[in-house]
Amino acid sequence: MPRPIFEPDHDALRESFGRFLDAEIVPNYDEWERDGHVPREVLKRVGELGFYGMAVPEEYGGAGTEDFLFNSVLNEEACRRGLAAFSLCFTMQNDVALPYFVELGTEEQRERWLPGIVSGDLLLGIAMTEPQTGSDLAAITTSAKRDGEHFIVNGSKTFITNGVNADLIITAVRTGTTGTYADISLLAVENDTPGFTRGRNLEKLGQHAQDTAELFFTDARVPVANLLGGEGEGFKLMGRNLAQERMSIAVGAIASARGALERTVEYTLDRKAFGRPVGTFQNSRFVLAGCRTEVEVAQAFVDRCLLALNAGTLTPDEAAMAKYWCSEALGRVVDSCLQLHGGYGYMTEYPIARDYADARILRIYGGTTEIMKEIIGRAMGLGDVKR
Repeated sequence: MPRPIFEPDHDALRESFGRFLDAEIVPNYDEWERDGHVPREVLKRVGELGFYGMAVPEEYGGAGTEDFLFNSVLNEEACRRGLAAFSLCFTMQNDVALPYFVELGTEEQRERWLPGIVSGDLLLGIAMTEPQTGSDLAAITTSAKRDGEHFIVNGSKTFITNGVNADLIITAVRTGTTGTYADISLLAVENDTPGFTRGRNLEKLGQHAQDTAELFFTDARVPVANLLGGEGEGFKLMGRNLAQERMSIAVGAIASARGALERTVEYTLDRKAFGRPVGTFQNSRFVLAGCRTEVEVAQAFVDRCLLALNAGTLTPDEAAMAKYWCSEALGRVVDSCLQLHGGYGYMTEYPIARDYADARILRIYGGTTEIMKEIIGRAMGLGDVKR
């Protein structure tokens, strides 16, 4: 089905990025999956080719466009090829972390960081989750106490995307003592900060090439000049950017589902059983028809949401619907596709096995499905009622 949301410039970027992926990423991806990370020089290469920081103003080296469709094109092309872990590395840079620096950064911070973000010399991460807190950000305990021109940071973070490779990590800390959202602030922690260390690269069910790490802060001295936004405004600022993050996840989910479906159709037409291609049996046709319908219907809603995001009219509950539905749809599609592979689908040498493992986390990160439903329900006026 044609997608009229895209224009020639988007198509040109899609073609260019696709050539890069096929030439430099796809041939090496299995090795990076085994190693547990994408090499830093590869992520730097993305910046050298101009695929980072399109929302960064031109005076800092970016393309100066606020059109999120450009970001979505990159995400789609990687995920459709089954490169979900690689996609997460650069969507963290472009879609998730970058808005904090573009929208909240002071002039001094912009001059200091934005050129490096665009070039790939500065890789980004966000550290919100702690060992004892997941979706409940109000419960974070990592503290930051003012000491002259520095904050003294103590605590730990876990499940941090780009945790090994990142040079600059937006860290949610507690700068007050009220125990509420009003205490939370955002600090940009640089790689060489005294007292800042990284733990192990965590072993995961899927997305093995994406480095996910633990972070530790022991009397870490972070300059006050690294505060993003106002002190105590962190929770509000995080909430403002979550809609775009969730749209990024939805875009990647549907592109991943589409890629898994395309590869499965090809497999079922090649694989034979009882003297005929597996795909020609009625059950196979029905299953694949259902998968195609899941993908196309979800894509239509995602495209509407992308236009709303560009227009500044996308609501948090609409972004939550897109993230919830697309991540769940991806799970249904890859499960059905794996089943059609039979025993071979359980073998890691077949791409569908990786698709299956990679898909599961999308229902968790960026806000669990349950949290998404809570957001949607509250927007319907169905919040807790005081008796």
